[in-house]
Amino acid sequence: MNRTGLWITLGIAAVVGVVFGVWPELDLRLAALFYEPPPRGFWRSYDPFYLRLRDAVTWVIALVALPAFVALAVKLVRPGRPMLIPGRAMVLMIVTLALAPGVIANLILKEHWGRPRPIDVAEFGGNEHFRAWWDPRGDCAKNCSFVAGEPSGAFWTMAPAFLLPPPWRAAAVAAAVTFGAAVGVLRMAAGAHFFSDVVFAGVFAFLTIWLMHGLLYRWRRTRITDEDVERVIARIRRQ
Repeated sequence: MNRTGLWITLGIAAVVGVVFGVWPELDLRLAALFYEPPPRGFWRSYDPFYLRLRDAVTWVIALVALPAFVALAVKLVRPGRPMLIPGRAMVLMIVTLALAPGVIANLILKEHWGRPRPIDVAEFGGNEHFRAWWDPRGDCAKNCSFVAGEPSGAFWTMAPAFLLPPPWRAAAVAAAVTFGAAVGVLRMAAGAHFFSDVVFAGVFAFLTIWLMHGLLYRWRRTRITDEDVERVIARIRRQ
């Protein structure tokens, strides 16, 4: 994976960060597109069809991640058998899934960045104060708006896309980004996240995957082989 995607991602982060930092009301205006006067409000937050879509998204992400976990489990049970998928591919998928939507989005940012969700701010009938994306001093105590957790998981599907041969890689990454953006719109429609929450979820997911891919595949000082991974797993199993 060359640096083109990195520069595009950093450019998007810079533009959105500056624009929505200087004019934070843009987040409110975009959220208002999905809001209707009471009693409906952000009615998609309780709409049965929308809730089924959320469940479907969870299943899609789980199915994409499943081969990596199955490969690891089989290798631990039968260490002498070759892995079902290449060792570095397994590491890339599992580690980035743990880091991007897991640690970065849900454990660090959403638990400590006090930005309220759209559905909770006064502009949309809530009792909390709106904050720009860069301001962590909001009223939200936990499970807050920045960054978007479920879109972060959807953007994570870029990880297996990174592993495809070059002729297919760009299209697969574009499909993963589209999937993440679509999930982001679903969450915006429910009043769960602002636009900037979704954008930075994608930015952090991409950067996490890009860095891990570099450590495993591109950079000589840290690059390892699939056989190295298999030997480590077999050694752990024997201990």
